[in-house]
Amino acid sequence: MFRLDMLSCALTVLSTVLVGRKLWTGLVVAGVNSVVICVIGLRTAQFGFIPANLFCIGVYAVSIRSWMRERRVAFTTGSTEIAEKRSCAS
Repeated sequence: MFRLDMLSCALTVLSTVLVGRKLWTGLVVAGVNSVVICVIGLRTAQFGFIPANLFCIGVYAVSIRSWMRERRVAFTTGSTEIAEKRSCAS
């Protein structure tokens, strides 16, 4: 049988690495991981996982949206100022 806990473990590590490299795809991977955790919560009747991870999915969606908006503005203006601010903040 397929182990969802191991899949979640791998997705957690991957998303952490991607977000650490300041890649928006890490947020997408984290969102997929939250869906997996919701499925685990349903299968094991641990329903507390579901609202918490739905909230996380919402946070990821808002973060991706703002990240894309910043990149679009930087691309259309030809400015690297936003990217520079982001790298200096870390």
